[in-house]
Amino acid sequence: MRQSEKRSPSFTEKLLRTFWNGARPLTAAEREEIITELIPLSSPGFDFFLLVVLSTSIATLGLLTDSPAVIIGAMLVAPLMSPILTIGMASVIGDSRMLSSALSALLRGAFLSVFLSFALTIININLPILYLQQLPQEVISRTHPSPIDLVIALAGGFAAAYALTRDNLSAALPGVAIATALMPPLCTIGIGLAFNNMDIAAGATLLFITNTVTIAFAAGMVFFLRGFGSRRIRKERRLPQSLFLSAGLMTLLLFPLTYYSVQFFKDANDNRMIREVIIDNVTRLNGSELDSMSIHRNPEGLEIVLTIRTNRLLRYDQVVSLQEFLVKELNQPVSLKVNQVFAERLDPLLPPTSTPTRTLTSTVTLGPSPTSTSTLTPTQSPTATPTFTLTVTQTLTPTATSLPQQVQVGPVTIPPLRIYQEPGGPVIGYIEVGRPMYRLYRTEIYQGLVWIQIRDSENRIGWIPEVYLRTVTPQPGATP
Repeated sequence: MRQSEKRSPSFTEKLLRTFWNGARPLTAAEREEIITELIPLSSPGFDFFLLVVLSTSIATLGLLTDSPAVIIGAMLVAPLMSPILTIGMASVIGDSRMLSSALSALLRGAFLSVFLSFALTIININLPILYLQQLPQEVISRTHPSPIDLVIALAGGFAAAYALTRDNLSAALPGVAIATALMPPLCTIGIGLAFNNMDIAAGATLLFITNTVTIAFAAGMVFFLRGFGSRRIRKERRLPQSLFLSAGLMTLLLFPLTYYSVQFFKDANDNRMIREVIIDNVTRLNGSELDSMSIHRNPEGLEIVLTIRTNRLLRYDQVVSLQEFLVKELNQPVSLKVNQVFAERLDPLLPPTSTPTRTLTSTVTLGPSPTSTSTLTPTQSPTATPTFTLTVTQTLTPTATSLPQQVQVGPVTIPPLRIYQEPGGPVIGYIEVGRPMYRLYRTEIYQGLVWIQIRDSENRIGWIPEVYLRTVTPQPGATP
């Protein structure tokens, strides 16, 4: 019987063989070189803390200015990635001293980052360098972690640890640092504490813990597959207990992440339904258009603030009817506030039509003509001797009246300051630095800031925070 020819390997076999050859266990010399490289990272010095300070400053200012490009620059520095990878290595090889040193470095770097971002935000609020009338979107986006963030951190940890074990893959580390994003969540914690918003701080804390635990687990798994670990573990070919512990922590983190995700999707679905109901009803009221909508949930129900554009202002009874309809449709208490922006639409192709208006005109009415009559004329009689009498005359005394005070936007305000229709309400315009305006007489306190009413050079009357203004001192002029 003729011996059959040797079968060529399939595509799957070639793929597995290529992966196995690429992920083969490292030699003892290669493992020793990588451990030697990671040991200094577990006991950081001046360079590590300097990078933490610089990265925190970049990330905090990027979050406050709502600039994704600046935040990406902070991610590229990524000083906290090294201690996390060292934790993964120490948990696999069983080096308790390296593990405690790396944990200490991570905690010190994290607390320094939170404190510095807190201080920068407080300084900004009180100077101010940037105006913060509401939290930027880049801050809010880091307060709702989900299982997707866990998967991203898992893939990023695998990539970072594998690139560390391959000399020719060091170029991939910057991309991994951007994907895992360790520094922005820490800075978001500091910003939330500065604004006394515990929801912001709690959500960002959960995101940072998720990223840290997941990256450490993924790094430990890669190091184990590359041949790291004690001789007994390598001989028995079993996973270290530390990896089981990390996997357990990841499983526990899935519960709050899933809860946040379900709650987020539920709120998003409710917001979409609420928006559809509001748009459908607002358009029926004088042909108005919905400009913006904000929804806040509290134990008492929903707080909805609407900003609409209309060419005919709504009446009070119309707003009450809208609120009653929302309560009936949503089946929960609703507190409704409506900000109206008067906007008249003009079309060059449709000239306005003349509308007759009533005017008052004077009319001359003819009356009877005068007739002559005889009138008795009195004769002059002697007069009494004149006497002097005191006559009281009134004199005008000028009194000081308060006039609007001229003010200007501070020279360090970036970007142009917004004018609001009311504190926290819709934006009605912008004011450039140095542009004169007048401070009116009304003041209110909203979200911890003192708001004042102003009138700008275009005669727009609105509200802005007082901290962003400086008083203009009148200069003495020449006296004729």
